[in-house]
Amino acid sequence: MSEKITHIILGVHITSRQVNATKVQQLLTEYGCSIKTRLGLHHVHDDFCSTSGLMLLHMCGDEKHCLELGDKLNAMPGISVQKMVFEHDD
Repeated sequence: MSEKITHIILGVHITSRQVNATKVQQLLTEYGCSIKTRLGLHHVHDDFCSTSGLMLLHMCGDEKHCLELGDKLNAMPGISVQKMVFEHDD
């Protein structure tokens, strides 16, 4: 008997990283048990560090709970979230 598998990926674009970092980190800690993988990307050069960035979150667990994190992040000024949901049978 096969089981339905759901993969939820949240793409989080953050502007003004210095302003938003603390608030974002608090939410990531609150939902930490539902975050399977976290990858942060931002432009860095020898004399420059971008004020915006992109974070990819691979979520696990209850789908409603996982998407709740995306909604909370998306409600914050300077942050936009897009989600990808992949489903397949095991």
